[in-house]
Amino acid sequence: MSSHLKQYFSAQYWKELALDFWHALGTKKFWKELVVMTIGIMIGAAAVYYFLMPSHLIIGTISGLSIVINTLIGGTPDTFSYLVMGINAFLLILAFLLIGNEFGAKTVYTAMILGPLTQVWDRIYPYTNFTHRIIDNPDILAQLQAGQTVLDVNGNPYLLSRAGEVLEQVKESVMSAGLGMGDLWFDLVCFVLLLSASQAIEFRVNASTGGLDILAKIINKFLHFDIGMSVSIGGALICCTAFLINDFRLVVIGLIGTWLNGIVINYFTASLDRRKRVCIISRDHARIRKYIVENLVRGCSLYTVEGGYTGEESKEIQSLLTQEEFASLMAFIRDNNIKAFITASNCSEIYGLWLKHRKRNGRIEISNE
Repeated sequence: MSSHLKQYFSAQYWKELALDFWHALGTKKFWKELVVMTIGIMIGAAAVYYFLMPSHLIIGTISGLSIVINTLIGGTPDTFSYLVMGINAFLLILAFLLIGNEFGAKTVYTAMILGPLTQVWDRIYPYTNFTHRIIDNPDILAQLQAGQTVLDVNGNPYLLSRAGEVLEQVKESVMSAGLGMGDLWFDLVCFVLLLSASQAIEFRVNASTGGLDILAKIINKFLHFDIGMSVSIGGALICCTAFLINDFRLVVIGLIGTWLNGIVINYFTASLDRRKRVCIISRDHARIRKYIVENLVRGCSLYTVEGGYTGEESKEIQSLLTQEEFASLMAFIRDNNIKAFITASNCSEIYGLWLKHRKRNGRIEISNE
């Protein structure tokens, strides 16, 4: 048994883990991340409840894989539930072993609240409200709610989805113009946008929505693909299994959705992880350097530069800061009336030594990541 696995059987390991958790409860970071994770999962639950469930799309998810397996073995709804729980439990174990305790614990929390939050959206505003507002025919409503397929005048199925039903009102005129705009595509785009935002938020705080995201995180860590590509690869592998039970059109739509999911995740992740590369030229460079190093607890580099117009030598400070730190630095320079020439550019990818620091018991701890 490897030393990594042996630690889970050590009482000292669990004691230290409990002590770390107790310290974390007293930090603002813990509660801030808890709120962020909950908001992220609420967005994901809205995506599932309002767009995925009504449209019956199979995107590359663990639920989609469970549907395929359950159909192939002729299982019951109970079997489907066991499959979902079993696969997710297996992936959660891998999350603890391969990614880390923090990621695993956070993912357990998000996975536990995803289901209940879909019920919260149902209580706040049921998606059937959209349908009732659009379709007045009680017979059509009854058939849709019974799970039956109802075709419109163009031979296209009505879906129990507000996006789909709203589009039914304009579909006839749209199709007469030769445009292939259907409700499934609208639901797909809305689902991908909301789900990607949810995933990016969770990844930002070293968590995930569970299921496929765990697999994507493992691919990201060991194969070094970016997180969006990892989601697309894992989702595509799962989505392809749907060829065994679904028609070609639905599977292709699912594959396109999985591909778009990866692209949008990369966009949101880059936006959330953006740093500022700051260059400052000032005669008062010593005070600025001291503020960056001692107050912001960030590193910086100093370069000797020469003005092209004046020929005077000066110092240029370069540093990588978060958005909040950059705002704090600008406030310091402004409040102290420091004359400086400042340029700043966005930087979304940083490799090598990037200092991350946190306060614990009033003391700043620094780790390189």
